[in-house]
Amino acid sequence: MDFPNPASAYCSPLARHLFRIEGVKSVFLGPDFITITKENEEMDWNVIKPDIYATIMDFFSLGLPVVTDDAPRVDPAASEEEDEVVAMIKELLDTRIRPTVQEDGGDVLYKGFQDGIVQLNLQGSCTSCPSSIITLKSGIQNMLQFYIPEVEGVEQVRYSLELLSMSHWCHGSFSHFFLIA
Repeated sequence: MDFPNPASAYCSPLARHLFRIEGVKSVFLGPDFITITKENEEMDWNVIKPDIYATIMDFFSLGLPVVTDDAPRVDPAASEEEDEVVAMIKELLDTRIRPTVQEDGGDVLYKGFQDGIVQLNLQGSCTSCPSSIITLKSGIQNMLQFYIPEVEGVEQVRYSLELLSMSHWCHGSFSHFFLIA
């Protein structure tokens, strides 16, 4: 779940706590990791890292939910017709592509398939990574086209707040923290 600014974190007590730390620009909560982006590259991680770790540890010691019921449950792809091509795209994303991107502190979400173009949303560390276009075009597009001939290309779509299934958020734990300039 991507929180690009404090206002977007209304449904996540953890993200709201992290935004209270001076220098935090954005927060991304993955299935088992948290990615923090700092406001500027000149800021030294050694200055804000202790506050980030302390906030995360204190939060989880309280046993509070990471995301509350205030978050609307939206799945834009759910209304799409689940044809064979879309099912293959989603399976390839979930089994081969997303795990690799998640290892680097990001995520890739399926948003649609129209006229041969797969619409994806890059989140977390992928949003600030200078090589995200290369990842999108050379990595993801090439793999999808190799396995699924109906795919003609990929494009990134952006949303101010992405909402995922809340079931794994309510009392989840995180094993990785990514700190990004």
